[in-house]
Amino acid sequence: MNTQRILAHFQESADLKLKAAPLLTQPISEAIDLMFAALSNGNKILACGNGGSAADCQHFAAELVGRFERERFPLPALALTTDTSILTAVGNDYSYREIFSKQVQAFGQAGDILLAMSTSGNSANVLAAVEAALEREMRVVGLTGKDGGELGKMLTDADVHICVPHSRTARIQEVHLVAIHCICDGIDVALFGGDEQ
Repeated sequence: MNTQRILAHFQESADLKLKAAPLLTQPISEAIDLMFAALSNGNKILACGNGGSAADCQHFAAELVGRFERERFPLPALALTTDTSILTAVGNDYSYREIFSKQVQAFGQAGDILLAMSTSGNSANVLAAVEAALEREMRVVGLTGKDGGELGKMLTDADVHICVPHSRTARIQEVHLVAIHCICDGIDVALFGGDEQ
């Protein structure tokens, strides 16, 4: 493979991260505050997304239940992307659009957080989950790209929108991962203070 093409991937990714940093710092900080407040009040975080975003949801939940960079007690986070029996039963008996919203209705409570990930902001099943979360008086942190899509339009002033300013899915997902790591680190700092890792 042409090494220049590989270098171009690295360059585009690095350029986007530097461009996105000043735009996303504030909403990421707001997401940390929202999630920390929910966790401090005994609430939990549910996460949903498709494909690479599904993997990111599982990654996020694993960092909270296990650990990010510090030893600490487990934090309640659940990826709604992992139970194949639920996903296939709901997808078969109802529709793929409802695979996350049914779980939000089952597990979500007022004060919980939904981390809703969609690079386009238009994934029908993620939008349905957001709708269900808002109906249950949950707050939403939306991770999107491009123009934020329909997801961005659904969010209220009490929610947080982290929208990566790019149109390429791979690049958006790479910045989403940095955002997830920032959130995990921010929660740890809020719990324990200081800068040590």
